[in-house]
Amino acid sequence: MPDPASPATSLPDPASPVASLPDPASPATSLPDPASPVASLPAAASPAASLSAPAPEPPAGPAADRPGYRAVFRVREFRFVFVAHLFSLLGVVVSELALTVLVYDLTRSPLLSSLTFALGFLPYLLGGTLLAGLTDRLPPRRILVVCDLVCSACVAAMVVPATPVAVLLVLRCAIAVVSPVFNGTRMATLADILGEGDLFVLGRSLLRIVSQSALLTGFAVGGVLLTVVPPRGALAVTTVTFLVSALLLRLGTARRPARAAGSAAGGLSGTWAVLRNRRVRALMLMFWVPPLFAVVPEALAAPYADEIGVSTAALGLLMCALPVGTIAGELFAGSFLSTATRSRIVLPLAVTGVLPYLLYAPEPGVALAVAALFLAGATGAYTLGLDAWFVAAVPEEQRGRAMTLMTAGMMTVQGIGMAGAGIAAEFAPVHTVVAGTGVVGTLCLLAAAAELRASGATEK
Repeated sequence: MPDPASPATSLPDPASPVASLPDPASPATSLPDPASPVASLPAAASPAASLSAPAPEPPAGPAADRPGYRAVFRVREFRFVFVAHLFSLLGVVVSELALTVLVYDLTRSPLLSSLTFALGFLPYLLGGTLLAGLTDRLPPRRILVVCDLVCSACVAAMVVPATPVAVLLVLRCAIAVVSPVFNGTRMATLADILGEGDLFVLGRSLLRIVSQSALLTGFAVGGVLLTVVPPRGALAVTTVTFLVSALLLRLGTARRPARAAGSAAGGLSGTWAVLRNRRVRALMLMFWVPPLFAVVPEALAAPYADEIGVSTAALGLLMCALPVGTIAGELFAGSFLSTATRSRIVLPLAVTGVLPYLLYAPEPGVALAVAALFLAGATGAYTLGLDAWFVAAVPEEQRGRAMTLMTAGMMTVQGIGMAGAGIAAEFAPVHTVVAGTGVVGTLCLLAAAAELRASGATEK
């Protein structure tokens, strides 16, 4: 599934069983982040992991000074998680596209067709708040495998010709509900597999890069597939991809006990137990605010292309610029910057992340708009340092719940941001809406950064 960890992603974190691309993919982002499930030396393994899982394989040679992406792939369990993520992403992207086409074919209703995308975001909040406690109270491998199986079963039910449209939408919601559970569990499990240091940060970065790449290639792959097979046939293919992901996670990752098996805190009370920590609240806010504003140009790309009278090819450039910038920024930060440098750039890059949108003020042509989007995406490199701060701030027994809440919030705000952009564009020109986002977003980010800085010295 897409990984919601990236501020620029609109896929629901296929890091989830089915995210939606706008993400998406997790059990559901709008296709992210369609929907679906599925560093210096590594820190010491967590107590839970040490009971039954081998320690991460240490990097050798020069990588020991500052491990790069190759060091992450030396860890056997991560390789299985990474490949499972690829299959899960494929399932999310293709299923989102195929389901949208299927619903339109059955109803000829643009509203119901677009609703399949919206349903990739909305249930994230429900699943993230009510089911987050499961991530710490059950063995993580079991959760990951079950989420993939649930997604596979839901997609299989969509393949049945007699399935009515209302049931198709309910199944879509079911995938979206389990998606944040899958994503949060996987993120917490990465800390067990890779430790809490740079290897974890780079592992998260790789999954985000794959999710962003899905935005560039996923629709193309799905479109080609739909020229060969009908929508239900494409859905049948994704049933298999989720099963393969479940098999890889079952056979390739170690069995670990639940982090907080005896905890009685569940539902909203358990969520509040996490949010009582001021530092964790501030970090979550810094994860949530950037994507709220970052998605605006993507949501309005088609109307803007129409506003300035450019071709479909130019629209493709506008859609690709932000994820390409995000990938470039992450690769540069992960490959060339030290841990200390990645930490120092968190607040400067986060606060200036939507400032490039001010270039939309004079209603620019394609070249300047693409440059603005690329620059905005590149500032997403701050997430590597923010990931390190987050995993260090959250107590291990609450890690799964906290990471589930964080990813659920990211997907939810993306949906809100897209809806808000559409509403604003009903009353103002698109270029004015995007430029205004640069102003309002920067002010909000300054406030979030101030709270995060204050929380570094005080936790309540």
